[in-house]
Amino acid sequence: MSPLKWIKATDAIGFVVKSGRYGGTFAHKDIAFKFASWISVEFELYIVKEFQRLKEEEQKQLGWSAKRELAKINYRIHTDAIKQNLIPKELTSKETSIIYANEADVLNVALFGITAKQWRDANPDLKGNIRDYATMNQLICLSNLENLNAVFIHENLSQSERLTKLNKIAIQQ
Repeated sequence: MSPLKWIKATDAIGFVVKSGRYGGTFAHKDIAFKFASWISVEFELYIVKEFQRLKEEEQKQLGWSAKRELAKINYRIHTDAIKQNLIPKELTSKETSIIYANEADVLNVALFGITAKQWRDANPDLKGNIRDYATMNQLICLSNLENLNAVFIHENLSQSERLTKLNKIAIQQ
């Protein structure tokens, strides 16, 4: 029985027969995979292994993406508090960036016990920054600390007072 007769006789779905130049019998990819799996156990094993590998890669990507989103949650609140309360309008952009970096290091020291520069010096082979290698729990804590530091900045607490409070909160969390 030809493929065309079989498709018509069984009312098959997912198969197409084209005649003429560049013609042939085509099947939906899921049907083709199943058919190939039936013919070759090795092929089926390859498909299963490849699917597992792709799912693992997908989970890694989702984990990375979730971590980055988590790190950004209260970042804007924190930087707005710095901008409104700690940065005089007369400063240059370079001076402004130093203030932002110092405030980021307040959070780094409160949570990780070291500044970004100390981490980079200790880990010259790693790309990114200390926050890229933080656990999910550390990032949740960091997000909370950003929010609390913004509140403390609005309350006009000194940097050393904020660091002490943030460190105690980080230890509790």
